Amino acid sequence: MNDGFSIAGKKAIVTGAARGLGRGMAQGLHAAGVELALIDVSETISAVAAEMGASGPKVIAVQADLSQRADLRRAFDEALAGLGGLDILVNNAGITRWSPVEQMSEADWDIVIEVNLNSVFWLAQLAGRHMLKQGRGKIVNIASLLSFGGGYLTVGYAASKGGVAQMTKAMANEWASKGINVNAIAPGYMATELNIPLMEDPARNKLIMDRVPAGRWGLPEDLVGALIFLCSAASDYVHGILLPVDGGFLAR
Repeated sequence: MNDGFSIAGKKAIVTGAARGLGRGMAQGLHAAGVELALIDVSETISAVAAEMGASGPKVIAVQADLSQRADLRRAFDEALAGLGGLDILVNNAGITRWSPVEQMSEADWDIVIEVNLNSVFWLAQLAGRHMLKQGRGKIVNIASLLSFGGGYLTVGYAASKGGVAQMTKAMANEWASKGINVNAIAPGYMATELNIPLMEDPARNKLIMDRVPAGRWGLPEDLVGALIFLCSAASDYVHGILLPVDGGFLAR
């Protein structure tokens, strides 16, 4: 049974890996024996990769702006070449812009959709083409609780994450019979930079925590178990799911 969860020796690309959930998930994969290519827009990604790869499997860094499609393709090609293959894609990179609906600017809407939805599609397409040739692969998209609900003051983020959920199902329908598993993790309210405005607002913080049975904000390491499951042979018959890791929020 334990062998079914082993991912040692696999090769993975993780986007948005310089901090927060992406970095935490990358660390979890690395500890499980996976070679990594970390993609992020931040200049710190090289230092993150160097630190993570100081011991254990190889870790390479690729700095890229996933809102720019030519840069996205360049980053994927560089990551694939650096790894010498690809077994796993973790589509994690995401941003938000806080705004009332009536005040959302065209620029803010466009950048959120480009990073959170369009880049997820293009990277999954590139990874899928490679995985179809080898007859196997695992794609894990990072969705959100806002794949289920609309949220508040973050309409672009909600729209993008709803799209990630539906895209995950559509890709799974086409690729499940071809050896590729496409699934998504839906993190709950996580203690990351993205949620600082919520954590620092006493009223919103209380409202959220009152609905989380676990009684706390989630941490990046809380996602690692679900991620390893979806990247391993243990999930070979799991296709098109949205796996909430939310401290029980949706159950409430």
